Amino acid sequence: MKKEKYNVAVVGATGAVGEQMREVLQERLFPVGELRLLASERSAGQVLEFQGKQIRVAVLREDSFKGIDIALFSAGGTVSDTFAPLAVAAGAAVIDNTARFRMEPDVPLVVPEVNSGEIAKYKSRGIIANPNCSTIQLVVALKPIHDAARLKRVVVSTYQSTSGAGRKAMEELSQQTVALLSGKELKKEKFPHQIAFNCIPHIDIFFPDGYTKEEMKMIDETRKILDAPSLRMTATCVRVPVFCGHSESVNVETEKKLTAKDVKAILREAPGVLLCDEPEKNVYPMPLDSVGKDATLVGRIREDDSVPNGINLWVVADNLRKGAALNAVQIAEILIRDYI
Repeated sequence: MKKEKYNVAVVGATGAVGEQMREVLQERLFPVGELRLLASERSAGQVLEFQGKQIRVAVLREDSFKGIDIALFSAGGTVSDTFAPLAVAAGAAVIDNTARFRMEPDVPLVVPEVNSGEIAKYKSRGIIANPNCSTIQLVVALKPIHDAARLKRVVVSTYQSTSGAGRKAMEELSQQTVALLSGKELKKEKFPHQIAFNCIPHIDIFFPDGYTKEEMKMIDETRKILDAPSLRMTATCVRVPVFCGHSESVNVETEKKLTAKDVKAILREAPGVLLCDEPEKNVYPMPLDSVGKDATLVGRIREDDSVPNGINLWVVADNLRKGAALNAVQIAEILIRDYI
């Protein structure tokens, strides 16, 4: 018999993504019985609102998951590594927003608009992985094209907002901007270089081959989600001085010829996509347009004449929302509908 209410834990409840998770649960009227907000000792004790009630944030402990049905994790890979198995052992289904479990073969990596059927495999480990924020919006746009014409090659360059690095990164952008405009000393803590009025082609650590970990996440995760292990793909990930909303310049080659008109027609009907492509009216996706929206915005669709079957796209989404919290809650909605 299906439950009417489900007990939900949010791990990392006071972080930027954790806050979004709480908001999205409320906005989508997720049938929450108890909401348990968990964080480190540093953040514990804060009081946050949910459904008109005041909930005190508790310290994350080994016994924090007793009676929990679904645990949403967004507190870093080390925390997930330690506590996700404990949550599963206590009877919870875990939806993990970190990179810790994404590439493990027995853990489904899910974007509901793309591969929701993979959720059925969660019982192997009790864990479902939420992809990287940049990967989520990319595959939402790519999957309908892949289904229609089969992708041969993908080249993506990202323009990622500071919120992707957390609240302190957003604060650093704000503080640096104020400092530069008022002639005060500029401080760098979160980023290796000034982020205000600058672009930094460096997200996460560098590997010996020159790629960053963020770039390899996008490549590996896209292949896994699309079930296309041999897909030729390359990525360049750049941090830009934007508070929220990731943008991506995407070039694809397909096996079958698609015109720009074909792609627009496909994406106009695609789940989770909002087509914003009227350049003659200056209509195209921008980060400001994406904030607070569930959809992945796609525009600037045009044919790439340098290759036989090439298409260019511009893809934008709210990285805290669709790129993290919303995707996790959408997975939870399917879990309670079909599996628990």
